[in-house]
Amino acid sequence: MTPPRLRFPPRDLAWAWLAATALSGAPSTLWALATGGDPGEATWAAGAMWIPADSSRLALLASAAVVHGAVSTWWAAVAGLVLPRRNTGLAAVGLSAAIGMLDLGLIAPRWFPEVAALAFWPQMADHLMWGACLGFTLAWRTRTQHRQDSPVGRRPG
Repeated sequence: MTPPRLRFPPRDLAWAWLAATALSGAPSTLWALATGGDPGEATWAAGAMWIPADSSRLALLASAAVVHGAVSTWWAAVAGLVLPRRNTGLAAVGLSAAIGMLDLGLIAPRWFPEVAALAFWPQMADHLMWGACLGFTLAWRTRTQHRQDSPVGRRPG
């Protein structure tokens, strides 16, 4: 059996992962700010996936960075294996909706109660933002690379 292969260059996938990981928390953070909630609530919940929820805010922040980075790396690798090279952005949003249902509907309620206690829709919006950032970054980098590789897009010299 042939091992699965990434459909995108690792460098493109790394840039897409970075964009998705850095920006995916914006919807729930903005929602918390708009509604008077705690903008760090999702961060503390993510940190509690690895260390006790009653740990210091600094420890939870560090834990959340590791957890979010690791989980995002896992899903970016999965996306790199399954996303099509055409309509990548839309496909990634669809994939992130499925991931959100799995994460928020099945995994969190069973193993991560602090995450399960968060409001569903702001967290789903974070998942969709992750997919949009990942997919549209991959699509942009693919288009840019394609133009650089074509004879029309090459610079003389």
